[in-house]
Amino acid sequence: MAPRVLVSDKLSETAVQIFRDRGIEVDYMPDLGKDKDRLLEVIGDYDGLAIRSATKVTEKLLERASRLKVIGRAGIGVDNIDVPAASRRGVIVMNTPFGNAVTTAEHAIAMMFAVARQLPEASVSTHQGKWEKNRFMGVELFNKTLGVIGVGNIGSIVCDRALGLHMKVIAYDPYLSEERAQKLGVTKVDLDELLARADFITLHVPLTEKTRNILSAEAIAKTKKGVRIINCARGGLVDEAALAEALKSGHVAGAAFDVFEKEPATDSPLFGLPNVVVTPHLGASTTEAQENVAIQVAEQMSDYLLTGAVQNALNMPSVTAEEAAVMGPWLKLAQHLGAFAGQMTQEPITAVNILYDGVVAGMNLEALNCAAIAGLMKVVNPDVNMVSAPIVARERGIRISTTHQEKSGAFEGYIKLTVVTDGRERSIAGTVFSDGKPRFIQIKGINIDAEIGAHMLYTTNEDVPGIIGTLGQTLGEAGVNIANFTLGRAAPGGDAIALLYLDKPADPAVLDALRATGRFHQVQPLEFDVA
Repeated sequence: MAPRVLVSDKLSETAVQIFRDRGIEVDYMPDLGKDKDRLLEVIGDYDGLAIRSATKVTEKLLERASRLKVIGRAGIGVDNIDVPAASRRGVIVMNTPFGNAVTTAEHAIAMMFAVARQLPEASVSTHQGKWEKNRFMGVELFNKTLGVIGVGNIGSIVCDRALGLHMKVIAYDPYLSEERAQKLGVTKVDLDELLARADFITLHVPLTEKTRNILSAEAIAKTKKGVRIINCARGGLVDEAALAEALKSGHVAGAAFDVFEKEPATDSPLFGLPNVVVTPHLGASTTEAQENVAIQVAEQMSDYLLTGAVQNALNMPSVTAEEAAVMGPWLKLAQHLGAFAGQMTQEPITAVNILYDGVVAGMNLEALNCAAIAGLMKVVNPDVNMVSAPIVARERGIRISTTHQEKSGAFEGYIKLTVVTDGRERSIAGTVFSDGKPRFIQIKGINIDAEIGAHMLYTTNEDVPGIIGTLGQTLGEAGVNIANFTLGRAAPGGDAIALLYLDKPADPAVLDALRATGRFHQVQPLEFDVA
């Protein structure tokens, strides 16, 4: 059955057509996001939800979204999505961080020009028939120092444009390396130095607990007298009341704001002040940007629903289409290893250690970790997936560690998963053969070569004659056919294991019959998702 997507906000027709061209059923209802009750009624019929800012994705809505796999936000901000609730329910949340980067950066530069030359006030005055040439004395941008707070996608473009205007650019960003700063042509400084030196300050960071009020009253007091402040990023980064006081005192010469702490902004301490330019969150409001983010979200959602590729997800590692094609069997193997360990472990798990060897060590390990933990945690919660499993594991206090190494054995690559409990450690390893099929290659340190099937049976015993016969006869008498039979032993006469791939599950009576022979230390049925 083809995936089905709901578009509940206004989105480009080009984007809607992308879904159709990719073979995805799409319902375009651009006003539905405003009708909460109706949205609740229909959301359970869809695998994907494409939105802008009008649709509010709440925990209540997610509870009704039984089929939902992915939410695509055409834009950067996801304030209207309960991302933690989506993660708990295994729903991927994507945004489009690059589609409106140029547009937003250009708006910041335009706002900087506007406040430098008092363009809005001069325009209003001239429209009124006044000719107040002497009133609107501006400043040049040439040779001025621009302080950029946050040098991500948008901040980097602002830096580039400002350098083209022959401004001196200094930047504060804890994640900006010296090498990256040199490549951009900017000087990396700490926040206090930026505040003290900048003639203009522009903000380009997300709103987090660390960045909220990054320009507080205290920070504004440290700025250079006559500074002009531009915010086209997020409301809440600047203390608006403190900035208003600094504007009134003359310490700050001007401000240009496109975003506000409360939006829609019908009132703000900045409103009505001279040389304050304000716009109604227009950063992404260009024809090109709206088209770009719509097309981008449609392509990202289609890729995920059809191929498993994950791009620009906020709650899962990204996996490109190329990676998905190569990693597919390895992701499946990681899930199988986790599923084996989960079904074999009855006591509480305290830690999981995952070793990646050889060719697999160079792959997307974060995604492989998620697949392994998903397989492990499905025993606890059958509804978990790669998105929600790490959260479930974390809530249970399970520590997850990863090691990778160069090729160290006979296989081109392998994954070894070790589960730690208070009483023991249990390990299992696997690889992917050239046919693309995952195999188990080691259990409890005993080498094997086991094909993985939907229904399997695992037994442990002493290495003595007759084990194969007992298994074959007992299962045969019960009408259970063995598709594949793998044996392994630590040493002659020592510990031995058997792993059987069955055509159908062995019912409890058959398992009891095997246990009753007294020949097995352990008889454990196993189920794997091999679809």
